[in-house]
Amino acid sequence: MNGKWEGSTKIKLAREILGDALTDLEGTPNLEIALRVYGHQSPVTPTFQDCDDTKLEVPFGPNNFAAVRGFINTVEPKGTTPIARSLEASAEDFPDKNARNIIILITDGLEACDQFPCEVARKLKEKGINVTPFVVGLGIDLKYLNEFDCIGRFYEASTVESFKKVMKSVISDALNNTTAQIYLKDIHGEPTETNTTCFLYKAGTKELMYTFMHTMNYRGIPDTIVVIDTKYKYDMVVNTLPQVKVTNLQLFKGQHNILPADCPQGILKVRIQGPTKTRNVKVRVTQKGSSETLNVQDIDETQRYIVGSYDLEILTLPRIYRTVEINQSQREYIDIEGSGLLKYRTFKAFVGQIFLTNTDNDYSEWVCDLDGTELTGQVYLQPGKYKLVFRPTTATSTDYTSVKYFSINSGLETDLTF
Repeated sequence: MNGKWEGSTKIKLAREILGDALTDLEGTPNLEIALRVYGHQSPVTPTFQDCDDTKLEVPFGPNNFAAVRGFINTVEPKGTTPIARSLEASAEDFPDKNARNIIILITDGLEACDQFPCEVARKLKEKGINVTPFVVGLGIDLKYLNEFDCIGRFYEASTVESFKKVMKSVISDALNNTTAQIYLKDIHGEPTETNTTCFLYKAGTKELMYTFMHTMNYRGIPDTIVVIDTKYKYDMVVNTLPQVKVTNLQLFKGQHNILPADCPQGILKVRIQGPTKTRNVKVRVTQKGSSETLNVQDIDETQRYIVGSYDLEILTLPRIYRTVEINQSQREYIDIEGSGLLKYRTFKAFVGQIFLTNTDNDYSEWVCDLDGTELTGQVYLQPGKYKLVFRPTTATSTDYTSVKYFSINSGLETDLTF
């Protein structure tokens, strides 16, 4: 705890944050607290570490907040980390084994002595000792978190701000014992989807109560939430594409609640294959059978969508239309040819339109109008055969209509003078 942390030391910052937590707890009915400290009596030497250095410094009592605060403000870390022995001893500190007994273990290190926390946790359960440990790890390497999995719920605090939030979360969880997980379920009904924002509205209204960025914890399961008020029902909006909405969700006080939503997703990516003159292409996405724009994404951008069928309008000239089926956890690729570049030059202002033609020139599809006030210009076009139909702006007779034919190839320039 003497280690540096965001411009200070862990022990100094811990004193401040724990002091705030004690202030929040004062006045809570039917609550008693105690303080057990380890690694503070015997210094570690090159040849010795005191694995029995754990002591109940402030016993349980109804009005001992000042005593706990006073000890925290003066204690100095100097010894080793006997987590298992401290946990085992803490179980015997509670005066009433039938009460709801909570242990909050705060550590910046792993077990340093000869016992294993998991083994102690198992023994406590075998003895029928009813304790609920919460482990708060300050800057512990994530690869070591599984060592605490068997003790209780683990909260990782890598920053001072996250430590503050974790302490509020742990205390809220310990006092209320009401928890929730948001299950974003895949097509198999498993809660594997994540990394999207979830809004909780008061049911039947537009009053936003909570905003969460859905997160998987270090075990790869939905993170536990402890701040939801149970006096309301909620409508949950999951901000996938398209949105998923679940209405009238009820949470029960004092229980663990599951908030489910069916959100199976796959990934869409539209790519340009081969040479091209531009990659600045947008893709308009709609649900199949709907005219409402769901999303506009860029070429080469990956985007998740709910499993289903979608219509794509690729905003090239001319437009390219595709239908794609999004499947669970799969990447769907749509490949198009790269564009060419038409550069044109004229000597008089004109009125003109470009058309795509087929090889027999018996079919013409409008592509775009040209700005005839400019005597030079350029247009990115997809590969194919085209014709430009135009006449001078000043002409007063249809007889001045002219046609120029040209071809466009991927990655190449075509010059047109008229």
